[in-house]
Amino acid sequence: MSNKDAPEEGKKSEIDPNKYGYDLYPERKGRVEKTLGGVLSGYQGLEEYDRAKCERRVEKCFMQSKLVKLMASALKASGCEIDMSRHIVCEQCHPRVSGGFDPETNQIVICQNNSKNDGIVQGILVHEMIHMFDYCGNKIDFKNIDHLACTEIRAANLTHCSLTSAILQGDASLVSFANKHKECVKSKAIMSIIAVRDVTAVEAAAAVDRVFDKCYNDMEPIGRRVKGYEDSTRAYAEGFLYGYI
Repeated sequence: MSNKDAPEEGKKSEIDPNKYGYDLYPERKGRVEKTLGGVLSGYQGLEEYDRAKCERRVEKCFMQSKLVKLMASALKASGCEIDMSRHIVCEQCHPRVSGGFDPETNQIVICQNNSKNDGIVQGILVHEMIHMFDYCGNKIDFKNIDHLACTEIRAANLTHCSLTSAILQGDASLVSFANKHKECVKSKAIMSIIAVRDVTAVEAAAAVDRVFDKCYNDMEPIGRRVKGYEDSTRAYAEGFLYGYI
């Protein structure tokens, strides 16, 4: 990421952690406290082991995943080159989240205690790299709920709402998937907003509705909705058309 996008050194955060999801990422604010229950349950006590495994999975994704390589190339082409040692961190998180993007530090967080296979890590990386792309290239303001809704719509639209995930989320069935993709995207975006903002489902849905059409039709930088391996292969092959590969 270019220096112009890095946070100012020593700048005090103005984000209320109770309203912007930082309680889900305790290492972000140095609030990790070991408890007997956490150690006995396996949630705590293996942090360094989990971190090392997580970092190896991240490296593997950067070497092998076509979508991760495409997103990294798109970020670089936009003047926002990603440095794994600076912009991606593996951390211990709340049990109900698997990853996130921190605009204050311009970092992608992989929740090492919850993301324990290559597929999950790849999905998190691509999803959060879309947020990073929007933060750097589109200058979105994560404190603005409409901006947040837009980037969540884009991430869900491009990579999340495959047939499998839509069925598991309850937004589609085998016979209705063709007509349910938009509902899946809306549902995922609303859930993502609620997870990190102190807003109601009604408020989150209203924000999604306000920006949905414009953001749903914006498929940069992947260029297509990825619903399977063939789509990711085609997206990577087409990257040179846009100067990404």
